[in-house]
Amino acid sequence: MTANTDVIVIGAGPAGAAAAFQLAARGRSVLVLERQQQGRSKPCGGGMAASVQNWFPFALTPVVEQVIRRVRFSWCLEDPVQAELPGDAPFWIVRRSCLDAFLGEQAAAAGARFLYGHAAEQLQRGADGHWRVGLAGGEQYCARALLLADGSGSSLAARHGLGPARPRHAATLSLELEGPVAEPDTARFEFGLVHHGFCWAFPRRGGWSIGVGTFIGSQPGDQEGVLQALLPSLGLAPQAGERRRGRLRVWEGHHPLHGRGHQGEGLLVAGDAASLCDPFLAEGLRPALLSGCRAAEALDRWLAGDGQAPAAYSQRMRAEWGDSMAWGRRIAQVFYRLPRVGYQLGIKRPSAPRRIAQILSGELGYGDIAQRVIRRLLFQDR
Repeated sequence: MTANTDVIVIGAGPAGAAAAFQLAARGRSVLVLERQQQGRSKPCGGGMAASVQNWFPFALTPVVEQVIRRVRFSWCLEDPVQAELPGDAPFWIVRRSCLDAFLGEQAAAAGARFLYGHAAEQLQRGADGHWRVGLAGGEQYCARALLLADGSGSSLAARHGLGPARPRHAATLSLELEGPVAEPDTARFEFGLVHHGFCWAFPRRGGWSIGVGTFIGSQPGDQEGVLQALLPSLGLAPQAGERRRGRLRVWEGHHPLHGRGHQGEGLLVAGDAASLCDPFLAEGLRPALLSGCRAAEALDRWLAGDGQAPAAYSQRMRAEWGDSMAWGRRIAQVFYRLPRVGYQLGIKRPSAPRRIAQILSGELGYGDIAQRVIRRLLFQDR
């Protein structure tokens, strides 16, 4: 079967749409297959470091709803600490449906094709070296290379030996609310209300993006009870908003993000399907965009004849993201098992809020602070 495109991207979220743009801008023919219909709203806090702008030649500001300049942490809605974020525009709030659509528009303008409502179910690399993608409706598409970017619910990545064989999930509950925001440039993180996790409240245009995440164990716990306490503290009715439950595939060790052997050539995974989400603060948009752009660079080189490009992609993502997440995971394992101690010995220390703010803005990685933080949490350095 003759390949009718250079690359098929499965998933039109941030990772897939970013990769589609980068590939199309390099002159590659790209087909994006998305299971969901276009314009579907997606549960997501929508926070991302403004430094992601460096990976795109077009401005992302049209979809930025709010610029965050400070973060406030609290324990059971009390004992607050606050930190200013570094830089002029360090942290942005976006709406996922708008970001995905905007990136898709940029990719389409560069020449990528999108097919919405098309679920990929079977992947196979033929003897001719081309990837065949079978859809739920029986259609089949063929490409020289393949990128899996189908989100936290991906069943395709592990099936082909990409990312962790048994992904670790965080249970989430999210909602978006219309209403007044007293401090529109301040993001809030609350640690005391959630058992083994935290909740966040991000201001956006005309309202809030609110979520609850449990990071040890897969059970959601009393997430509704958390919202009953949190929402009134923001001046919102305790029953307001539509609750949307989900699961985040958080980072869980170093794993290959490229296919291996003859049957895996030209196959990469990116975004949530690659389990790249921050295991401590749940940041998913920055690694999704980063991996989408890096995967596109690798596939472009591979298509040009560089056989080492896929393996180099895994190595680069480990250096640029995974090494920091390895430390973030260690911090999370200690912090969320002893959250009260973590709040007092970690976040309440004079320098800690600033360090977390720098991590959110992309200025620091967890490796820059991890060893001292872990020692404090284990009572070795008080």
